[in-house]
Amino acid sequence: MDFLYDAAGPGHHVPSYYTATATPLPSFPILEGTVKADVCVVGGGYTGLSAALHLARQGRDVVLLDAHRVGWGASGRNGGQVGSGQRVAQDVLAGLVGSDDAQALWAMGEDAKALVRALIDTHGIACDYRPGVLHADHRARFVPHTRAQVELLNTTYGYSRIRFVDKAEIRVMLGSPAYHGGALDEGAGHLHPLNFALGLARAAAEAGVRIFERSRVEALAPGHPACVRVRGGEVRADHVILAANGYLGRLSRPVAARVMPINGYMVATEPLGEPRARALIRDNVAVADSRFVVNYFRLSADHRLLFGGGECYGYAPPRDIPAFVRPILLSIFPQLASVALDYGWGGTLGITRSRLPHVARVAPGVVSVSGFSGHGVALATLCGAIVAEALGGRATRFDLLERLPTPPFPGGILSRRPLLALAMLWFALRDRF
Repeated sequence: MDFLYDAAGPGHHVPSYYTATATPLPSFPILEGTVKADVCVVGGGYTGLSAALHLARQGRDVVLLDAHRVGWGASGRNGGQVGSGQRVAQDVLAGLVGSDDAQALWAMGEDAKALVRALIDTHGIACDYRPGVLHADHRARFVPHTRAQVELLNTTYGYSRIRFVDKAEIRVMLGSPAYHGGALDEGAGHLHPLNFALGLARAAAEAGVRIFERSRVEALAPGHPACVRVRGGEVRADHVILAANGYLGRLSRPVAARVMPINGYMVATEPLGEPRARALIRDNVAVADSRFVVNYFRLSADHRLLFGGGECYGYAPPRDIPAFVRPILLSIFPQLASVALDYGWGGTLGITRSRLPHVARVAPGVVSVSGFSGHGVALATLCGAIVAEALGGRATRFDLLERLPTPPFPGGILSRRPLLALAMLWFALRDRF
């Protein structure tokens, strides 16, 4: 059993800095008996909540099921970065899908950020949104590619909100000797991820979505209608959206072959005070570095450092998450050696081999959307809207996502995890040299 299913007890979000500072949302009921709907959404993260909200706006009768609480999974535990584009750099993406689709995917990324901001504004979601993401190169040899990538985005893609940062400037922007240059994306941003998810849930419920929590899906029988079964109840619906990402389990074996659940970990320091916090990150931007196993960090509204680093490929967490993350944190900010880590938590996300989202029609009336590979705050939110769009008869953007290359992991479901762990060990070693 995944430790993340049981650590907090039924009906509670996993203890974290985000949980401790979340705007409370009353729990929704457990599903009992048989209910009917136009659409059943499985998963109460960004994808599922956004899909449900947008479908309700179309006048659809929507039921959303979550095994625990809405926002309980990666949507309530991540680094909070609202990034541009896709998880893959645009020059690499153009090589994978061609220049036309790469342009369309860039535009989709811009739509994703705009949607996040629009939802925050429209529904009054208090989630501490702040602009700016700094991409930091931990190796000098990466700097020329970063400079070229910035030029590509400025010219070919007409994106003027990103600029190159040289070594001298990044040493002033960050209180760390670890980086040699980078790129500042002022069109990206960061937020309190759990409060954003809870705000989406509030908006969906107000729009008429029937949300059921502590209602873990045990079986799915496609058909007309499909039957989605939980312990003690079932939903019969014309359409089913699988939006469980790293928690999909075996509900769809074709998806499980292409979307791997992995665990990432974060810590929150004690409050540092604004001067000390700004000495770490001068401009209060979020930071993601160039390591294959990415380090990502930002400041909280109460002037803590929120730091994510380290991944593992089993479901069992480290015994002591702060102790696991601390050496990684100190490799970036050694001046924090005496600072207490008040919170440490983990979360399960879904990755694909290509790091592109996996979107598929998996059975008649059943679609799956997952595999955002750590780039899901904006993209998952948009993909929920795109699924709703497709069910409303406009499938152009859905079809583009469905043809993205997301090959299966080698070794099948049973042996893919140790094979990936070996590969990631190699990349982690490469990061050090």
